[in-house]
Amino acid sequence: MTSELQKILLFLEEINIKTIEKELDDTTFLPGLTLGSDCIIIDHSKLKYPGDILHEAGHLAVTPSEDRKNIGTDLMSKDWPTQGDEIGAMLWSFAASHHLDLPLECVFHPNGYKGSADWLIDSYKDENYIGLPFLEWAGLTLGKVRAEQENKEAFPVMQQWLRE
Repeated sequence: MTSELQKILLFLEEINIKTIEKELDDTTFLPGLTLGSDCIIIDHSKLKYPGDILHEAGHLAVTPSEDRKNIGTDLMSKDWPTQGDEIGAMLWSFAASHHLDLPLECVFHPNGYKGSADWLIDSYKDENYIGLPFLEWAGLTLGKVRAEQENKEAFPVMQQWLRE
């Protein structure tokens, strides 16, 4: 197990995102990963990119708590995740990478994000935080103005990791 993977798994445990180790078939959207009811299911033998775990965790994190248990079931809305959820999950995973001091390429690797990984990295490095209003509205973080008003740290520092 790589040190990056260990950091990620420990972090998820600390913020109460459950991971389950289980053999998966090859039909998952991401190699070795799928989301279940309020958890991430990981097949370590098929996992190609440990940073993908943070992206999947971002989906759980930005989903309202009452809906997380429905992920991976027929009870979950067919349009989940929405484009807003996707953007929120990407920005959440950036904040997690920052928090864990992981290279951004760990999450935003060249084989993901439909060829836009470099663009996302550049945007985030330039503090162009696409999706920040969503994360702020969800109660997870604060933009610069509100953080100053409330005398708290601004994004990429998170006020909480899981949406209520």
